[in-house]
Amino acid sequence: MFRIRVMLAVVAIGSVALTPTPAVAGIPPGRIAIGDSVMLAAKDELATRGFRVNATVSRQFRDAVPLVERLKAAGRLRRKVIIHLGNNGILIQAADCNRISELAGPNRTIYLVTLKIPRWYRATQNERLAACAQRRANTVLVTWFFLSRDHPSWFAADGFHLTPVGQARYAAFLATKSA
Repeated sequence: MFRIRVMLAVVAIGSVALTPTPAVAGIPPGRIAIGDSVMLAAKDELATRGFRVNATVSRQFRDAVPLVERLKAAGRLRRKVIIHLGNNGILIQAADCNRISELAGPNRTIYLVTLKIPRWYRATQNERLAACAQRRANTVLVTWFFLSRDHPSWFAADGFHLTPVGQARYAAFLATKSA
């Protein structure tokens, strides 16, 4: 009888230890990645690493605000939100970045991915992303530009869309930085 009780206790303790930690106040665990054509190319690689991906060609940074609002209202905004936008030319506005961080709230983390695009506005966009991350406690800068700048084989002829090797490196980098 004693042996049976000990075995039941071990099973009970083991099952408690294997139970995943609960989500914070209804926030779905995991990561959602929001981006443009750069991210879209790496969608399969990101999905393999557990990301939900919402990426579309020519998306602007400002387009992320209503998307984040809708995801949050529907209860689908995950605990970690990766945003890689700003490649398509319209300058990032502080109000949009602030709004995304506010919508996310203190129990989520926003990861802003710097740009690699070889255009005149890259430095300005990356400075604005960095400033947003500095202003907001729940926002982190992910420096894709610094990792990728010396790896031309990761990019197509345009210098920013990803080759298959680049897709794998990009997805691995985002997975590591948002772990």
